[in-house]
Amino acid sequence: MDNPRDSSDRITNRLALYQQHLNSAPLSNATNPPAQKPSTMAARDPITCHVLNTLTGTPAANLPVTLRLLSEPASSSPVLFHATTNGDGRVANWTPAGGDQSVPGILAALPGADSKTNWAVSFQVGPWYESQGIESFWPEVEVKFTVKGRGREGEEGWRHYHVPVLLGPWNYSTYRGS
Repeated sequence: MDNPRDSSDRITNRLALYQQHLNSAPLSNATNPPAQKPSTMAARDPITCHVLNTLTGTPAANLPVTLRLLSEPASSSPVLFHATTNGDGRVANWTPAGGDQSVPGILAALPGADSKTNWAVSFQVGPWYESQGIESFWPEVEVKFTVKGRGREGEEGWRHYHVPVLLGPWNYSTYRGS
């Protein structure tokens, strides 16, 4: 069996080595800067949303959501996008309901960096709660908002619009997130 004194000395020596290593490590390395952490939201659309179920205190996963462009000319058909919230209650990308338009494409085609478009995001609350055996006062929750800007992330005039919703079967609230 090891002598307790020998074991204690080994621990002390090892801690001293760690301390020496930490004290001698450079705080920054100008010739080899640390690799930048990749963005987890790099591929997100300029309009995103996040829904939290206030009844359970958890993300509202698998909630059907529709995004609609309201600023379209009266003669054209509606521009719609669909998504379903992920396990964290988020939508980062939208799928066109028809055609090949994309949210970034619509915004990039605007005439100026200060152009404005109106949008509505609709959450299919009633069927979602009903599928869980919960009665809901809301068949659908719709949030209308204005987007100012155009382009793609990193380009002039690009802005991100995040629509968080705190959702319950009898109430909801929303705000412009970041």
